[in-house]
Amino acid sequence: MLGLLLTMPPTLAGAGQTPPDRLPASRAIAGELAPGDIAWLRRDGFGLDSATLARYRQLGRVRFLDEQLAGDDRLPPAVAAQIRALPLLATPLPELLADFRARQQQYKDTPAGPAKDAAKQALGQYRRELVQQAAQAELLHAIRGGNQLKEQLVWFWLNHFSVYAGKGPVRVFAADYEENVIRPHALGKFRDLVMATLQSPAMLAFLDNARNARDRTNENYARELMELHTLGVGAGYSQADVQQLMRVLTGAGLQLQPPRRLARRGRERPGMVRGGLFVFNPNRHDFGDKTFLGHTIEGRGYAEIGQAVDLIVRQPACAHFISQRLAEYFVADRPPPALVDAMADTFRRSDGDIAAVLRTMLLSTEAAAPDPRKFKDPMRFVVSSLRLAYDGQPVPNTAPLANWLQQMGEPLYGRVTPDGWPLDSASWTGSGQLGKRFDFAGVIGSGRNRLFADDGGGAPADPPALRDSALYRDTIAPRLSEATRHALAQAKSLAEWNTFLLSSPDFNYR
Repeated sequence: MLGLLLTMPPTLAGAGQTPPDRLPASRAIAGELAPGDIAWLRRDGFGLDSATLARYRQLGRVRFLDEQLAGDDRLPPAVAAQIRALPLLATPLPELLADFRARQQQYKDTPAGPAKDAAKQALGQYRRELVQQAAQAELLHAIRGGNQLKEQLVWFWLNHFSVYAGKGPVRVFAADYEENVIRPHALGKFRDLVMATLQSPAMLAFLDNARNARDRTNENYARELMELHTLGVGAGYSQADVQQLMRVLTGAGLQLQPPRRLARRGRERPGMVRGGLFVFNPNRHDFGDKTFLGHTIEGRGYAEIGQAVDLIVRQPACAHFISQRLAEYFVADRPPPALVDAMADTFRRSDGDIAAVLRTMLLSTEAAAPDPRKFKDPMRFVVSSLRLAYDGQPVPNTAPLANWLQQMGEPLYGRVTPDGWPLDSASWTGSGQLGKRFDFAGVIGSGRNRLFADDGGGAPADPPALRDSALYRDTIAPRLSEATRHALAQAKSLAEWNTFLLSSPDFNYR
């Protein structure tokens, strides 16, 4: 039975399954929901829960979608308070950075010997806790957020504008990056999102623009801004354009010293721009004129950055690249070109309005089509498992989930390279990945996990009664393949039944 669930080829996952659009009327979803509605909802969010289903039934697809596109997180108050209480979000960034640097220096200053070893261990634990807190904030949002479209989009943009917590002080900035940079702009204008990431401490530190200064340049961020974030590879720009953008970005960096100290040293001058830890320092900027994407950018200081970003996001290649990426994530690994073209047209007409582009995509015929199905990446798999198994229950301790994402190869803020985790189906269907998913399904399905203890201890909970839930009956049971039905019929306990369901191809495909 285990072998059947784990080794069924992805291309055969639907073999023997009645196409959802041909289900007999007796198997129609209760409450006016058709198979197309379930297919649409499985694309719209990480995973279904009862509250989402009830809201969709109440509003209908268009009103439900428009409510989500308005951008409210709709997070339960207790969960919002849990996130706000995390020290990484409750402490101002300058204080966090100062503490991080002090701890680093203390370790360096400790003489070799047992004290040095103890200091190294303490520093390592502190660094791990910073990343764990950032992961906890994102997982709590993803699991309990009532606006599941926005939660998926926050995860999508976090991966698109990827930062690696293991580099320098990025781990200090990771939670702020999600909460105060990505989240507020996830459904706004794409230009504003680009500018927010451009000025974020996490991005400036990760892609080295904090080191990009006149006569001491660094083109890392300029290259990735064009290649990964906005235009894509082979979009018609040249190496000269990358170097010109690098010059535009000189002086955009981090405020590591108090402003008053800079003023006392005589380093303040007209044209200095600050916002949080971001600083544009004209002393480090190349004020020469630049030729970028066929346009002249006069040397004016900080205003050059806005002009360059405007030129980038108004390129037809940008509209197509972002639309393609969104359609690949939400609809199919190879989305229909006509859908991508329609989304790109909306992008151009709306001046890069992300919500408008998503509306075009999600009101398309393809968004409600049962095929092609996408294999869930680990984040989608973990979050959808929790939303089904614990349907609206609080999850006090998300640390085990972050550890499972690590084991499945997709740790939050853990991608070393700036390209983000691959989100296509083929990247996550290896035998090792499926084995880890079966193990995780067993942990969730048996109730033997540490999710409901603040200290990570405590007695295990009872197995969740998935097969008796209305959520399972309404959204999963009607679309199960015969192979999965047969496997579930062989289960000898509720925990085993849960494990078989969560590890089945039917559940692992969105």
